[in-house]
Amino acid sequence: MSVTFETIKQFFSEDEWFFVEVEDRDVLMLRMNHWGENGRFSCQAEYNEDQHIFYFYSYFPINVPEEKQMKMAEFLTRANYGMRIGNFEMDYEDGEVRFRTSIDFEGQELSYVLVSNHVYPNVWMLDRYLPGLFAVVYGDASPVEILETIEE
Repeated sequence: MSVTFETIKQFFSEDEWFFVEVEDRDVLMLRMNHWGENGRFSCQAEYNEDQHIFYFYSYFPINVPEEKQMKMAEFLTRANYGMRIGNFEMDYEDGEVRFRTSIDFEGQELSYVLVSNHVYPNVWMLDRYLPGLFAVVYGDASPVEILETIEE
């Protein structure tokens, strides 16, 4: 196990996140849940040793039905515009929506602070937009109207 992955695990342990380590051939992974102000959602930390990239994902708790995917795509595109850290993405195959942050730290050491500065903006963004994501799936308002309530 790499020193970098141990740093990632140490961050989550010391910050009192309960996680499960998942074995995968290509990346080292941790899965966990986060409870924000607007709801609970799952998260995944991935470390690609070969590329020296740390990814963190927060997942919208439901898959978007096919009939709402175009509306969600507009919502996510509008939300992503101007976002400084991370982005939303949607899988058109199954309707999965997630927020992704990543950091390429080749030639550098991954520190506790870098992990924290990578993870917390991610979960804060998904939590901030969570009511809007649900409104897209279950409501009738337009993506513009929904975003106005979040970004005011």
